[in-house]
Amino acid sequence: MGKSQKKRAARRHNPVRVPDSHLPKGLEVASATSSRKDEVLPIIRKLESVDAQERTWACSAVSNLIQNDPSTRRLLQGKNIVGALITRLTDSIEEVVVEASGALRNLCIDAGYDICAEMYNKNILAPLQTFIPKISNALHHLVTSQKSENSSELVYGLAENIITILWCLSETSNKALKAINGIHLIPFLMAFLETREKLPSRTVAAAAQCLYVLTDDNPPAIDELRSNSSYTACLLSIARGDYAPVPTSTEAKELAEDRVLSVKLLAAGILRNIQPIVAPSAASAVDVDRTVILPLVLLVLTSISLADASERVIELVKKQEEEPKIVDQKPSLKKTPKLDHRTPEERELERIEARLRNVLLSLEVLTGVCATLPDPEPELDSGEGGEELDADDNDADIVEDENDKIEDDVEMDITEPEYESELEVKANGTAHPPLSFLPNILPPLLTLLQPTPLSFPPADTGSAVPLLPVHPPTTSALSAIHISALECLNNACLALSIAQADSGSGGSGSSVRAPQADVEDGRRLWSAIWSALGSVGLQVGRGQERRREMWEIAVGVLWGIGGIWKGSIVPDEEQVKLLIQLCDASSDSKVKVKCIGALESLAQYPDSIEANRVIAEYLLKLSTNPPSQTLSPEVIIQSASSLIDIYSDETLPYDINFRQHAYLEKLSSRVVENLRRAVRAVDRKKEGGRMLRARGEETLENLRAFVKYRRELKL
Repeated sequence: MGKSQKKRAARRHNPVRVPDSHLPKGLEVASATSSRKDEVLPIIRKLESVDAQERTWACSAVSNLIQNDPSTRRLLQGKNIVGALITRLTDSIEEVVVEASGALRNLCIDAGYDICAEMYNKNILAPLQTFIPKISNALHHLVTSQKSENSSELVYGLAENIITILWCLSETSNKALKAINGIHLIPFLMAFLETREKLPSRTVAAAAQCLYVLTDDNPPAIDELRSNSSYTACLLSIARGDYAPVPTSTEAKELAEDRVLSVKLLAAGILRNIQPIVAPSAASAVDVDRTVILPLVLLVLTSISLADASERVIELVKKQEEEPKIVDQKPSLKKTPKLDHRTPEERELERIEARLRNVLLSLEVLTGVCATLPDPEPELDSGEGGEELDADDNDADIVEDENDKIEDDVEMDITEPEYESELEVKANGTAHPPLSFLPNILPPLLTLLQPTPLSFPPADTGSAVPLLPVHPPTTSALSAIHISALECLNNACLALSIAQADSGSGGSGSSVRAPQADVEDGRRLWSAIWSALGSVGLQVGRGQERRREMWEIAVGVLWGIGGIWKGSIVPDEEQVKLLIQLCDASSDSKVKVKCIGALESLAQYPDSIEANRVIAEYLLKLSTNPPSQTLSPEVIIQSASSLIDIYSDETLPYDINFRQHAYLEKLSSRVVENLRRAVRAVDRKKEGGRMLRARGEETLENLRAFVKYRRELKL
């Protein structure tokens, strides 16, 4: 597995709805597929009405129209609904402002990054900034004195909308994040958590979610939060369970418990984001991972059966379909809809989805706990010296002192990783064996990665418009859970491989049980991954992006398993074929490298001579083809490196393939030269280029030494 494989769980930009990136683009398609296209223009006109009641109604109607209706939403986008709603944020009527902010919030949630970028480009931050002090003052008055329910709801609704918009914008681009950092939101957001007992749980949850996002690899926010001991003490108190929701007459009380759990998980995640926490904070002496995060996360991961939840959702949707349809009526201009008119089935579906989202959040936090590798360092500018070196590098050999320097850098990267002090040594100076908690987390992870009938959209039947799953929000949540479970396993495998290396070298991880003693565990893990992939299937076209993502992450996990239990995984002919097919079909070099790594591990099972031959022939094909648009230098380097590893021990039974099929001649006459060209083709100015070039040089030297060694054996 590659050293840059630390995975940050891809935070779903759309937290409550199914993504629609697979749907056909264009206004004509949107107009043809929208069932409410005739309502769009009247709503746009009413947004400019002189009647405040009509403006309020129009903003509310936008929210109603776009819910689970991407075609209508795109029609509205084509009519500059974003610009019109941003204008309404400066309306003189409070109700209009609240409804406009709610519509913008829903657009952020349903439409994703593109529409958030449009909002940022249309300067939505200007009016948003003016709300921060106003909401802060109103919040202070609400928690210190009695206010009418109507005025309270206006403040809470506006606060939740503004916070959610800022959260979504912060994930749009570095430029937007930098601008949001300039607003200094930390005190504003922490005020909601500090007064959580007096506020609706939905508003507190929005503030916690925004804090969680802002503290993810964002030094300005991290430093501001970490430097305030009262903030960290508050977060620790919440994560440990000191939080009970305030009952409100308008809030869906059945969701309060799930929201409170979300806030606890988010608080734990924020604490992990800002580690290490220093004195005098009470949290500085706490092993957050072991005593706070893991107990909470494991409780959530084992609290729900995805199969049971899927089955219940199917039952509820069928029950909805059997009920008589009520003809939709347009919202009244006299009464903007405020009451919850949802059926019991709809409310239960929302509760199930909320529980699934908490499982997803738990996995995301756990993925961070399992991460044991640092993010790639920023590339240094090679300058003119690098260009001159490339120009004079006719035989791809770097001068000796430069080569020694590269080798030293590579060795340092392996033996003295910077992440040890960050992730394994706690703030109080104590250390614990890396991921000794793996036996506790593996069973729930293996359960959660197994798909259900609702985990992915139905397979394409050839229709021009892809079929929708029976309940899109549930499908969105389930597929995200499976992917996050795989990402967590990916990091766990990385950690275990490092622990294995440390154990072998007598390093800090020597107290970890040697993985070789658990061969059956490795095989069960391997089988569980393939079982999940069997349910995922091979249809990864339009609308099935999540299926493809499952495959791409899973092969990385397989590579990790194969590396840990090297020579112990029995190759299956069908699995070998599928890995080769995926490698050939993928246009992503990183996916190809993962496939090669997984194939390498299968080729090293001593007694599978035929599987070894098939894999070796495939790797030879890859390593002898010149670099091209479909075959990157990284893939060629990995193929050559895998061949060296596979045949590094001439005493193994499968080494007969190396001798009988003249692999030594092929390596010396074709692979060495092709690898040299591949190394020279690496652009060191691109991200990761310097590291790849160094690895390529090392592989080339290893290959030359390997060829020399095998020739001297004279076998």
